[in-house]
Amino acid sequence: MTVSTTLRDVMGLDGALPALSSGTLVLIDFQNTYRTGVMALPDADRALDAAGRLLERARAAGVPVVHVVHDGGEGSPYDVRAEIGQIAPHVAPRDGETVVVKRFPNSFHETDLLDVLRRLDAGPDLILAGFMTHMCVQFTAQGAFNLGYRPTVVAEACATRPLAGPDGAPVPADALHAAALTTIGDMFGPVAARVADLPG
Repeated sequence: MTVSTTLRDVMGLDGALPALSSGTLVLIDFQNTYRTGVMALPDADRALDAAGRLLERARAAGVPVVHVVHDGGEGSPYDVRAEIGQIAPHVAPRDGETVVVKRFPNSFHETDLLDVLRRLDAGPDLILAGFMTHMCVQFTAQGAFNLGYRPTVVAEACATRPLAGPDGAPVPADALHAAALTTIGDMFGPVAARVADLPG
């Protein structure tokens, strides 16, 4: 089967992976929400391990790190005031690392993320990783692209969950993960398969 030319190629946009040292790391919704209970992701621990390696590299390189969390309100699986909504220990913020609270899939929508990035003098490269691939990671990549940033998503440091398709048939988590990453790579920014694929 032949594949189509990406929109990025049609538009002449650069497809090279950025050096990690030239970017800003944005970690999206690495909350306990996705490790247990109704929102548990099949590959959450694998993605968290990869995110931990990515975060370690970023900190060692002196790269700015921004953590994003989703607040769904008190008593919800996204309650940031409770253990369920806290950032997983693998990637917990350190002193000096900003935490942005959001309420929509696009981490830029009605948050101060853009102001934070401007204060950090970030750009144009943003390195994104997080939960869920097809939802907050994809829409944050789109939001970043729309604002003139160049988002790069690290695939192995993202995960999602199986859902029912339009015809009711199950869509496995890995298929939805791949579809979201393909959408991102078609238009919004490059996709690095592994943490190790990002140049230093």
